[in-house]
Amino acid sequence: MEINERGFSSKALEDFELIDKAVLGLDQQAYAMLMKRYKKAVYFMILKMIRDTDDAEDLTMEAFAKAFKNLHKFKKDYTFSTWLFRIATNNTIDFIRKKKLKTMSLNTSMTDDGGNSVTIDVEDDDNNPQDEFIRSQRIEMVRIFVDKLPAKYRKLVELRYFDELSYEEIAQELDKPLGTVKAQLHRSRELLYEIASGKEDHI
Repeated sequence: MEINERGFSSKALEDFELIDKAVLGLDQQAYAMLMKRYKKAVYFMILKMIRDTDDAEDLTMEAFAKAFKNLHKFKKDYTFSTWLFRIATNNTIDFIRKKKLKTMSLNTSMTDDGGNSVTIDVEDDDNNPQDEFIRSQRIEMVRIFVDKLPAKYRKLVELRYFDELSYEEIAQELDKPLGTVKAQLHRSRELLYEIASGKEDHI
C-alpha cells in the first residue's frame, strides 16, 4: 500500500484503519477509539494556549465534534494527529481572537506521531471580519450534537455555547449554585463526547 511506503508509524496506520471503519459506518466504536487516543493530548495542548480548564474542556469537545463531522474529508497525506491538532489549534485561535485575549504566549509547537512539528501561529488581528462567520460555523457544528442531549442538559449547553455566558452568568440565569452548574456542564460534555463517538443510543 502507498501509505506503508510513506513511512507512517504503526499508530498512524492504525488510525487510518479506524477512520476508514468510522467513515464507512463499519464500527461506531472507531470514533471512541480515536477520541480515547487523543483526547488528553488535545486537552493539554489547548490548556497551554488559554490556561483555563473550563474553556479547554469546551474547546476539546468542539475540536473532536468538528473533526468527526469532517472525517470523510480527511486525506492520508499526513497523520490523523497532525490534522486533529490543526483543527483544535485553529478552533482555539478563533476563540482567542473572539475573546481578544493576549496572544504573546502562544508561540507553541507540538510534535505529532510522525515527529513533525505542528506550530501554532497566531496573527494579532482583533478585527477579523470572519469572526461572525466562524462563530456561526461553530454553533452549527455543535448544534448537531446538542440536539441529541437530554432536555435537562440542553439548556445549560445552549447558554454556554450559543449564548456564550460565563459559568457565573449561567448560575444566575438558572438560579443554581455555581458548583452545580459546573458539575452539570461537565456531565453534559461527557454526554456530548459519547454522542460524538456514536454512542448516543445509550443516552
